[in-house]
Amino acid sequence: MTMDDKAVSVCMAAYNGSLYIRDQIRSILTELHPQDEIVIVDDASVDGTAEIVAGIEDSRVRLVRQERNLGYVRTFEHALRLARGDVIFLADQDDLWVPGRRAALLGGLRSGGVAASNLSLLPDDAPLRSPVTGRPWMLRSSSSSAQKLGNELRILSGVAPYFGCAMAIDRESLGRVLPFPAYLTESHDLWIATVANEAGILHHVEDVTVRRRIHADNASTSRPRGIGAALRSRWLLVRLFFEARRRRLAAAALSSR
Repeated sequence: MTMDDKAVSVCMAAYNGSLYIRDQIRSILTELHPQDEIVIVDDASVDGTAEIVAGIEDSRVRLVRQERNLGYVRTFEHALRLARGDVIFLADQDDLWVPGRRAALLGGLRSGGVAASNLSLLPDDAPLRSPVTGRPWMLRSSSSSAQKLGNELRILSGVAPYFGCAMAIDRESLGRVLPFPAYLTESHDLWIATVANEAGILHHVEDVTVRRRIHADNASTSRPRGIGAALRSRWLLVRLFFEARRRRLAAAALSSR
């Protein structure tokens, strides 16, 4: 089976996304092949989001409704568990995919693992800028898992531009990521990047594969945090690093038996 023949599952957590979700789904469907799917878990929206999704007449769209609001991290985890494909793409409800995204991310996964790409900002395709330096915030292929220590230090210091909406995971690596740690309440994308980097399977794709929409209701933001929130975030990332290492060592011990 070639990479192009693999089945792709696009996982989306939706909540009160009626303003943009239809356009996002259309941009995704344009990229998908007949064997692919979009798994959309609606997190108890109250604005008609689920009805919009249910009204899209395409058999590749799967809608799952949660009876109560669990938050975006647990909703993404639910979507990932429901995915049937060989490769899983993450998608937000309010962005737009760039033509060629499927091929670019599958190309980044030729040797398996997790692929993370760059993104641009709507409406003018400006680059995302680092909240620390103000310079364009971009991944370079030269700093994939060959630079594990440097990548981890960037994650811990908050200057690594890993966004779930620009990521893809192969089926085997999904087993490393799930289940999410019970204490993970934010930054599921940094958890995925940490697991992949610790295992040496993180691949950077320099292409821009998604146009991100910045607005007041984004679940994640590139704006600087207050000191207290920043410290709590850093401690969370430290815990995630040691959990990723624990899982890697446990998997290695199991395979050596």
